[in-house]
Amino acid sequence: MELLNQARKHTERIIDLLYEELKGTLEKKPRTYREKARKDYLEVAKKRRPSQNEKRKAIKKQLQYIKRNLAHINQLINMGSSLEKLTDRQYEMLLVVSEIYRQQLWLYENQKQSIDDRIVSLTQPHIRPIVRGKAGKTVEFGAKLSASYFDGYVFLDHVSWDNFNESGDLKAQVEAYKNYTGYYPESVHVDKIYRTRENRAWCKERGIVMSGPALGRPKANVSKEEKKQALESERIRNSIEGKFGQGKRRFSLNRVMAKLPHTSLTAIAITFLVMNLSTHLSRVFYAFLCLFFKNRSFLEFKTTETYSLAIDR
Repeated sequence: MELLNQARKHTERIIDLLYEELKGTLEKKPRTYREKARKDYLEVAKKRRPSQNEKRKAIKKQLQYIKRNLAHINQLINMGSSLEKLTDRQYEMLLVVSEIYRQQLWLYENQKQSIDDRIVSLTQPHIRPIVRGKAGKTVEFGAKLSASYFDGYVFLDHVSWDNFNESGDLKAQVEAYKNYTGYYPESVHVDKIYRTRENRAWCKERGIVMSGPALGRPKANVSKEEKKQALESERIRNSIEGKFGQGKRRFSLNRVMAKLPHTSLTAIAITFLVMNLSTHLSRVFYAFLCLFFKNRSFLEFKTTETYSLAIDR
C-alpha cells in the first residue's frame, strides 16, 4: 500500500509537468483526486492493526487512482505534450511505476503475495526481498553476497540483488584460491548449506577436507580427538563470521546509502578493500615493532589458517 501511494504521487507530479506544456490548449487540468486518494491511504495507514479486508480495499483504491493517472499521462502525450520535458530520472521512475502497477494489479486479482522480480522500492527497483527466516528479521532487503577468507584477508566472490543458493559458489571459490596460490587448500571450513553431496564429492576428488560432520545418522560415540578437530574447524570458520561483523560494525557494510545498483556494488567492494588494507597495515605495523624491539618472537604472527579456506555468505 505504501509503495502504491508513492507511485501515485509520482504520477501526479508527472501530470503537473506535462500539463504545463498544454496549459493554453486544455481548458481544465485532468482530475487526479489527489486529496481524496491521500485521505483513503491515511485512513488505513494510521491504523495500528488494519484487517486484511481493509488493506485489500485500500490497495484497490490506490490501483484505481494510478490507472486513472496513467491514462491521463497517455492522453496528454497524445495531445502533443512531450516526454522530453521530463528528466531522465523522472522518465525512469515513470517506467518503474508502470511495472509496479502491473505487478500489484496481478497480485490483487490473483490474491497472491509474490511475483517474479517483484519491485519493493520505487527509488531502488533492483532490490529484491530475500527470505532469511532469522529471529526478528524474516525478510531482508539488499545485496546478497558470498565471500571467502584465508591468511587474514577476505575476498568478495559473488554479489547479486537476487536470491541465490550460495552452495553453488564453492567450486568457483576454491578454484580462485588455487589460481591465487597455485595449489588447493588443505581444508575448507564452510557453513552447513555448503555441505552438499556434490560439494563433498568434488572436494574429496581433490584431496580437500571439508569441515562438518559426515552425512547420515550422527555417531553414537564421538572420540575426544574428533571433538577437538570439530572445535578447531569451527574456530577457523568463525574468522569469516568475524569479518562480516567487522564490516558491519566498523566499516558500515550494513549502512550502504547508495541508491543505484552499480554505486551500491562499488560501495560494498570498497568496504572489503578497506578491510584488507586495514589487515595489511596492521601487519606492517607489527613488523615495524619487531624490527624496533629486535625480538624475533614478535614475527610469529601467522597461523595455520594460511592453508585453510573459510567461506560464508
